[in-house]
Amino acid sequence: MPKLNFLTSGKVFEVPENSSILRMSLRYDGDLPNRCGGGTCGSCVCKIEEGQEHTDKVKPQEQRKLGDEWLDKGYRLGCQTFINGDVTLSWDEEVTKQVKKRKLTKITAK
Repeated sequence: MPKLNFLTSGKVFEVPENSSILRMSLRYDGDLPNRCGGGTCGSCVCKIEEGQEHTDKVKPQEQRKLGDEWLDKGYRLGCQTFINGDVTLSWDEEVTKQVKKRKLTKITAK
């Protein structure tokens, strides 16, 4: 089973394959901040420190909320991100505040 390491809270859990970061935080008390669970508020923004290759593709809702600016720095929304291997993540109150203020953007075709 994959290990999910919450650096900020110092907690590590073994979780099932294809697990949502936010759901596992809620289930095992990982302490990842959250509010809506739907990708619109930005409260569960976290930085994938290790194991980016074990996360699924960026969802349209993440693209709308985070934009390339935050995605390129390794940030994801915990409510939208699923893992299939060991992942280490962290979060920062200042980043969370900035992301929460961002308006959802329209997705443009690339």
